[in-house]
Amino acid sequence: MYLALLASALLVGTLLAVQASVNLQLNRAVGTPYGASTLQLSVAAGLLLVATLVVGSIGALGDVSDVTWWHLLGGIASPIYITSGILLIPRLGAVTTVGLWVTGQMLASLVLDLGGFIGVKQVPINLLIVLGAAAVVAGITVVVRGQNAAIKAGPGTAVAADARPTLGSQSGWLVLGVLAGGVLPVQGAINAKLRADLHAPIAVALISFIVATLFIAIVLVILLAAKKTPQPKLSGLKGMPWWGWLGGACAAIYVTVTFLLIPEIGAATTVAFTVLGQQLASAVIDQNGFFRLPRRKLTAPRLIGVGLLIAGSILVQLAK
Repeated sequence: MYLALLASALLVGTLLAVQASVNLQLNRAVGTPYGASTLQLSVAAGLLLVATLVVGSIGALGDVSDVTWWHLLGGIASPIYITSGILLIPRLGAVTTVGLWVTGQMLASLVLDLGGFIGVKQVPINLLIVLGAAAVVAGITVVVRGQNAAIKAGPGTAVAADARPTLGSQSGWLVLGVLAGGVLPVQGAINAKLRADLHAPIAVALISFIVATLFIAIVLVILLAAKKTPQPKLSGLKGMPWWGWLGGACAAIYVTVTFLLIPEIGAATTVAFTVLGQQLASAVIDQNGFFRLPRRKLTAPRLIGVGLLIAGSILVQLAK
């Protein structure tokens, strides 16, 4: 049974990489990343509403008015994470993007654990944590350098010419990737507080995605009013492949399963195995050009970087 739970954590980790990749099709169909994120989050919220009704925990929503207000804000992290994937994967590739997310996740997780913030149990620093953090930083450095080497080698080895950033122009995208990954542990800590308030994990996931959908919808309206993003083109959805809708399902399944796994196998093990799934899936997607993405060869340095990221993530989580 325990092995089945570990396999489940690994599988839902792969869904994060799949989610980020298929969302690009939604973005191409709609014509704006903010519109695509709004649609994807709406789908996830709809699926979780059905799940909440099926398990009979819809009544927990009636207790929301008694919850501390900031316990409801965990969902804001989701549109940041999803939109970053739509923006970054065409420019940096799945491996580099996921590597940046993992780096952000690990660094933010360490800040929460070492400081005991947002109700997270404080963990004293130890050798494994130091080694794990060093491996994560070294790993993402190797991955990014491998990406830059591929870019310099020419369009046949990296990405399309119009999407290849120069080394100097990458800094903003790299920071976005780390920040987008960093909001996930914060989201998890806030949602844990909400779960303690409501005692209904699937209802908590539903609330998180409702907040996420409302947040990105407001951002979309503001950007449209300021003429900073194109008008969404829903007519483009007709030509989108069916699997372009899978991002919402991946997100809903990931959140629900991780909520259920953490009490069974622990938060550290859950995070370690989902990170492993993310990295493996992103490597396969990049290598084979799945989901209509350009192929990016997994050179030896990039594979070493991915290995360091995985090893460092596992060390950090198991040291807690």
